[in-house]
Amino acid sequence: MFRNREIRLGVFAHLAVTAAAAFFVRRVTNNTAGVLVCLALGGALLFLWLGLSSYRYRRLKELSVYLKEIVGGNYRLDLLKNQEGELSILRSDIYKMTVNLRSQAELLQRDKGYLADTLSDISHQLKTPMTSLMVMTELLADSHLPEEKRRQFAGRIHSQLERMEWLITSLLKMSRLDAGTVIFKKETVRVRELIEKAAEHLIIPMDMKQLTLTVEAGGAVFTGDREWTAEGLANILKNCMEHTPEGGAIRVTAAERNLYTEICVSDTGEGICEEDMPHIFERFYRGKNASTDSVGIGLAMAKYIFERQSGMVEVSSEPGAGTTFRIRFYRQII
Repeated sequence: MFRNREIRLGVFAHLAVTAAAAFFVRRVTNNTAGVLVCLALGGALLFLWLGLSSYRYRRLKELSVYLKEIVGGNYRLDLLKNQEGELSILRSDIYKMTVNLRSQAELLQRDKGYLADTLSDISHQLKTPMTSLMVMTELLADSHLPEEKRRQFAGRIHSQLERMEWLITSLLKMSRLDAGTVIFKKETVRVRELIEKAAEHLIIPMDMKQLTLTVEAGGAVFTGDREWTAEGLANILKNCMEHTPEGGAIRVTAAERNLYTEICVSDTGEGICEEDMPHIFERFYRGKNASTDSVGIGLAMAKYIFERQSGMVEVSSEPGAGTTFRIRFYRQII
């Protein structure tokens, strides 16, 4: 404490004032007892001042140690005390800052774990088609390979490339959504037009599987972003198409309620296992009935898109009896 220049100056000033007061009492009263009382009072005040200063410096030292602990990554200390005074206010501010830093550190740690898992999943999803492409490319280099096999391998290579293109495109879209760079429009969306746009690139695959697509949307509308909502709905339709056997049916209905517009997408497919139900909207999750080409990103993207527009999506299913997705867009003010 005495290393502080202010403390040394304070002690010097206090002693000087006490000496001056004693000298004045001596000259005015010529009373030795008065001088002694003056010196005793000055000493007591100096002792009290030094005691209070020592207490404040101990508290400041505690705060200094606490800050060093925070720098070292220890956010678990708790200095929150219900006292008055400037030090208590400073202690409270440090505590609030610590809580803030701890929350940010925990979020950062979770983000790091999520990023590591995501990179691992992406690497796995790309490794499988890459390995297949390398093998088939080596086979195509064989000059003795029959023409029929050559066409077959070329078709498989094209299929794998399409899969990789879809995966990379979807990952780029998800990265834009995660980064918050997507600004969703607030426009009037006609549900029938939305369904037609979402299903336009699925019509041929549905015809190849002889699936029947029925749309009953009436004049239902809602407020949202037409393009991004079509992207999300297309992923729902694609999931239904992949899990519906040949000759099955997909039915899309829409209706306006008092608080929201609801779109229901139902299929006559194999349904979802009970243990898979809580996880189907998780990124890169593949259920027991997932196809070999599934990467587990479409439903996660759809859910994210709907929720960012004051919407929600629920799913109900019965194994062997089909699945129904219920999408609700709540009223918004344009």
